[in-house]
Amino acid sequence: MRGKTTEDDGKTRRGKPMGYDLITMGRIGVDLYPLQTGVPLPEVTSFGKFLGGSAANVAVAAARLGRRTAVITRTGDDPFGTYLHQALRGFGVDDRWVVPVPGLPTPVTFCEVFPPDDFPLYFYRQPKAPDLEIEARDLDLDAIRAARVFWVTGTGLCEEPSRAATLAALAHRAKAGPTVLDLDWRPMFWRDPRSARPFYAEALRHATVAVGNLDEVEVATGLREPHAAARALLDTGVDLAVVKQGPEGVLAVGRDGEQAEVAPLPVEVLNGLGAGDAFGGSLCHGLLAGWDLVRTVRHANAAGALVASRLECSSAMPTPREVQAAVDAGAVR
Repeated sequence: MRGKTTEDDGKTRRGKPMGYDLITMGRIGVDLYPLQTGVPLPEVTSFGKFLGGSAANVAVAAARLGRRTAVITRTGDDPFGTYLHQALRGFGVDDRWVVPVPGLPTPVTFCEVFPPDDFPLYFYRQPKAPDLEIEARDLDLDAIRAARVFWVTGTGLCEEPSRAATLAALAHRAKAGPTVLDLDWRPMFWRDPRSARPFYAEALRHATVAVGNLDEVEVATGLREPHAAARALLDTGVDLAVVKQGPEGVLAVGRDGEQAEVAPLPVEVLNGLGAGDAFGGSLCHGLLAGWDLVRTVRHANAAGALVASRLECSSAMPTPREVQAAVDAGAVR
């Protein structure tokens, strides 16, 4: 997975080092979404094909906001893997560290769409997802340390060798800049979901930002009340805890005492999947811009609401103009 260093490879130009605004590491796959809403999957007759997976979507979301992004992940050596490379490049995401794994199929995810709040997911990641085959020895640790923001997901902790690679990347980065752990709790990916908390605790030791919904912060901390869970996350050593509360909005608490509680924007939800990834890409954008916490969370909230109002995930990620219009209007229209 190490790329060569040339004048135009993105790591150097005219002898000067270049880093990425954001490198993400973790899950990728093909999302197959029904083009008919409110229809049970057995009765759906047509689907749309989209790039998916939390790490990939966050990189796309930040790229759509003008950031230079790359993703570290693995696909199958198959036509769906080829499609994912094409999609990443089309969105402006560097795919140099997206490597095929012979013998494993590219994951596919189906969903059902029952607005406003029921979106069952069906993951096909057997016998093993290629993105869990990332190995520590293949990582470009210098690029990871140099990135202005580094983002990893809890999914990457569920199996080896991805678990060791994720922890190695975090340890090498050593909080050199904003280092985000997206708690990304998917219990069906864990052979024993009860074993997850120690691995989350180890990852949190190396992170500066923790992001999760109520279920995810409970897995990481044992606490569900948002303020208590945020304090528990801060106690692990992170500088910023972000707790997404669904219809109650978002709570963000900084170690420095800065706090933001932002209500959700009114939106007619079409598909809630992907809203969290849009939030994540925008959160990185705000961290990179040096915005205060309230502005950052408002922007991220608006980005998530925009995606929730659209059917797709990756191709629905909003532009800066769209997000700012939603922030200014106080609603998604």
